[in-house]
Amino acid sequence: MRRPFNRIQALILRKMAEALFHGQPMAISSRQVVDNLQDLFGNITGNKPREIGLTVLLLGLLLGGPFFIWGSVDTRVRRMRNRLERSKNDLMQDFARLRGIIYAGYYGHWQGNTQEDNVDNPVFQAIGYTLPAHRNRSMAGEQKLEIRTGHDLTHEAFVGHDALPDEEEVIVIGSGAGGGTAAAELAKQGYRVLIVEAGPHYPTSRITHEEKRMAARLFVDGAIQTTRDRDIVVFQGRCVGGSTVINNGICLRVKEEGRSHPLADDVLATWHALGAPINEARLDASYQAVEKALKVSPAAPLSGRNNGPHLMKGWAAYAEATGLERDRIAPADWFRKNWGDPGNACVYCGYCNTGCAYGRKNAMPQSRLREAVGHDARILADAQVTRIRWKADLVNDKRVADGVELLLADGRRHFVRARRGVVVAAGALASSRLLKSSGVANSGKGMSLNIACPVVALMPQGTRVDAWNEDQMTSYVDQGDFLLESHFQPPMSMATLVPGWFGDHFGRMHNYNRLASAGILFPADRCGQMKGGKLSFKLRDDVELPLLRRALATLSKVHFAAGAEEVYPALARGQALGAGTHWGDIDQFFEDNIREADDVTLSSSHPQGGNAIGKNRDNSVIGMDFRVHGTTNVMVTDASVFPSCIRVNAQLTTMAMAHYATADASPF
Repeated sequence: MRRPFNRIQALILRKMAEALFHGQPMAISSRQVVDNLQDLFGNITGNKPREIGLTVLLLGLLLGGPFFIWGSVDTRVRRMRNRLERSKNDLMQDFARLRGIIYAGYYGHWQGNTQEDNVDNPVFQAIGYTLPAHRNRSMAGEQKLEIRTGHDLTHEAFVGHDALPDEEEVIVIGSGAGGGTAAAELAKQGYRVLIVEAGPHYPTSRITHEEKRMAARLFVDGAIQTTRDRDIVVFQGRCVGGSTVINNGICLRVKEEGRSHPLADDVLATWHALGAPINEARLDASYQAVEKALKVSPAAPLSGRNNGPHLMKGWAAYAEATGLERDRIAPADWFRKNWGDPGNACVYCGYCNTGCAYGRKNAMPQSRLREAVGHDARILADAQVTRIRWKADLVNDKRVADGVELLLADGRRHFVRARRGVVVAAGALASSRLLKSSGVANSGKGMSLNIACPVVALMPQGTRVDAWNEDQMTSYVDQGDFLLESHFQPPMSMATLVPGWFGDHFGRMHNYNRLASAGILFPADRCGQMKGGKLSFKLRDDVELPLLRRALATLSKVHFAAGAEEVYPALARGQALGAGTHWGDIDQFFEDNIREADDVTLSSSHPQGGNAIGKNRDNSVIGMDFRVHGTTNVMVTDASVFPSCIRVNAQLTTMAMAHYATADASPF
């Protein structure tokens, strides 16, 4: 196993772990925590392990160097409290995020390879967690934990690196929501399609419940990719199927009667005002086509039997207490998802975010990519497109793509000519980087995020929520300008979401069975741009930060309305709210404790924009035909084409827009 941290870095991490767990009965040693981190980061490709290693060294120096390493544990705790937990300095707040990495090394402990090897996993036993294979499934209607591989891609779908083509008719860059959909539609029209994916292929048989290994292998940067200033973690898949492999399969339209708040901003009207009119009837048809192809259906109540109803119960009580019309008409419902097909129903193991180990999710590899391959498309995995190469001669004063330059996993380079055209669908960040490196002007500007922030609740003594024994996300409330979403995570991921330091965090995690959890999702519209290959993103003091405070206050009140004893919003310092707190005091609590993004844990799984569609080249990169302005044969079909933030989960709309762009007429 590659060990990315040297002896000094490993020593600093071990000393930090000893301090964070000081006085607590650790189930594994601090040395084992570091070994787990070596394993986690040893499986991450790219520069992230080196970046984290340098951060560890610098933090060790800032905490006192040899005085921190060789001083007493009490001294280390005191230094970490003063310089990390309580600091308001931006740099030290960034360093404080290493706390989550160490907790991942502890709660992500895994023995051997299988669930059977972890029957006696000491960390799981200490917090009362049971792996799916060992749970009681005796309730009527329970789904059996059978592994089904019949929908997986076979080896015939892939092009080997020793048999690379020199040309193909159409090259689709990216295999996620946008790329997989475009590839399927183009292949059905008779185009010979090559799908290029930067990440590896992980079929059902290779997916396990070892969180740290799956996160390292399936996510960009091992699920710790951040914005330039480290204020926001950006989750993105890096595998065949992209983020559809590691998401919760949520399928919401930008607006839908009965499922969207009636007073929410009309996204399509906003796009029209920005010069990007979308034909709503055509988009509706695309939604329907995608939903049919993915067998989208409501999450079964049994799959969200604990945490899902908690949110809806709390919301009903909260809305009754406020008496506000806006709250009364807010939809509160079960999510619709791209699994739940009666013939292959979800087994609600709770590990959606690290891949479906049971072959139930209709992610791109189990749906649209299979469809594309059935029409003779082929997939080239572990190959990154570094640049689109242009022909020397223009056609009608427009550039023509000749093909793409590839960088293979072993370092070799290769050029593949595109006889008809190129489709860019690598995700908002990667597509913006690629277009910018290919000389496309204005790419990577006006980027948006749907930003998530968790709020965990402790239910009363004697209550056993067991929110981990179900699907991760099942219910939601649309409040108009933000959403509330139920969610719960397996131990490693949950440990990074639960706020608190030292004994507080330890105690909260050891009440694992009494925790309920939900999160807010709010739009940050066109606040970012790509700089030096990374996303620079700043929340505005007069727009996003007040919305963040109000949404967190609302969710805290909802938890209390559902009977919570304590509420733990994701504040960097880990402050808690107690039952009986006056609602006005809750509002003031967030006003006092959130002054900037660094004060709270924020993440996004929905990067959007950067290459907006529009009729006017002055404020858009892509035309209404989804071709890059000034080109004849380069299309973009991922969420980077969104002119503004869509406010809800972006998966379904990304697929629908890709279908809209490619299905109705031969685009090349």
